[in-house]
Amino acid sequence: MAQQHHEMTAGEVLSVHLQDQATDFLRSLRLHRESATDAQGAEESLAAARALRRASRRIGASLHTFRPLLDPDWTESLRPELAWLSGTLAREHAYAARLDRLLGALHRLSSPPPPAPTAPLPGPSAPASPPGTERWAGGGQGAPLSGATAAPDAAAAVGSRSAGRVGPPLVERRRELGEGWAQPQGHGADTAGAGHGSLPAQAPAAGAPQTAPASKKPTGPLAIGAAKAAALLERQLTLARTRAHSAALQAFGSSRFHAVADNVAVLASEVPLRTAPDADLKPLAAAAESHLAEAVAALPLVLAGHPYNAEALVHGLAADTAPEAQDAPWLKVRSLLRLHRYAQEVLLGDAPLDPRLVQAGQALDLHREAAEAAAAAASAARTPRIAPATAYALGVLHADQRHEVEAARFAFQRAWLREAVTAP
Repeated sequence: MAQQHHEMTAGEVLSVHLQDQATDFLRSLRLHRESATDAQGAEESLAAARALRRASRRIGASLHTFRPLLDPDWTESLRPELAWLSGTLAREHAYAARLDRLLGALHRLSSPPPPAPTAPLPGPSAPASPPGTERWAGGGQGAPLSGATAAPDAAAAVGSRSAGRVGPPLVERRRELGEGWAQPQGHGADTAGAGHGSLPAQAPAAGAPQTAPASKKPTGPLAIGAAKAAALLERQLTLARTRAHSAALQAFGSSRFHAVADNVAVLASEVPLRTAPDADLKPLAAAAESHLAEAVAALPLVLAGHPYNAEALVHGLAADTAPEAQDAPWLKVRSLLRLHRYAQEVLLGDAPLDPRLVQAGQALDLHREAAEAAAAAASAARTPRIAPATAYALGVLHADQRHEVEAARFAFQRAWLREAVTAP
């Protein structure tokens, strides 16, 4: 297949790529229309919508990069319509992923770290017993304690703590965020007597295995405000997702969408080319790569060489509600990198892409997700008449997501410079 791709003319290569993407578009549209209304049908509908977006992006990118080889009027009329469709279908998924990300971050920030397991220690007056023998608690007083039965109990305690490190699913996070956080520090049963030298109600027998106490429920200012912050974010983002879903349904039933689908159907059968005999795709793809290199050169990659330099956090604390000004160059690089990747797909056909380009694109995807999540946290913090503890939790959440932005920039810097050094 690669040899056949190499022997085709530029017009044929571009036509094959556009027809393949148009076929994927029409197949995804058919699957979306045939999906049922139950839970499984909803998953199939979401998968079909993602495939529609993917095909729309690739068709639009090819029309943009290789527009000198295509009919200009047809290209300029279809490109913005594909961008409108892709953006409309992307919003619902973006809001759902943003809510999942923010609730997961709240759970992680407000949960206490799991206690480190401690090995069983012998009592102060009793030597350690050899394996397989019983020893008496308290030097001969009390009930016998078998090492064979104590070990499974300690292992079960450690296993329960290890299992607690895994974050719960999204459907359970909201429940955990609302339990046990309304109690200030120092007033609950978990903290009673702490720091005052008081003993527990029942002291363990000497020589019994000493294990760390069970992890406490979250307490403190962040934990108190996290539950309300989670409820506020869930209410706002769920409403936004519902509106995005309604907008997508309206788009599917609009005459505008039917016009896009008709043009893509024509594209699947015939591509409006205006190629010359000596037309070549490589100069156009090289121009896309050059635009990407210029945009990357404008980025502060020296600052991004440090994983957490708090540059984004300082700018993110400004009172301006406009999008982060420093995020705009990175978002531009993300768009240009996507155009470059799609142009390489046209040139290479079925050949695999450079993995470094894929890694850089994934880092910039995480950058955008974290930046938009931080903006959502800041927007929620501007809600009138919220409690100070809620605002505090949202502020911590905002700072955490801005640090994720910096980490994504650091990952992109490493991937991009590695690619630049090893490129032929």
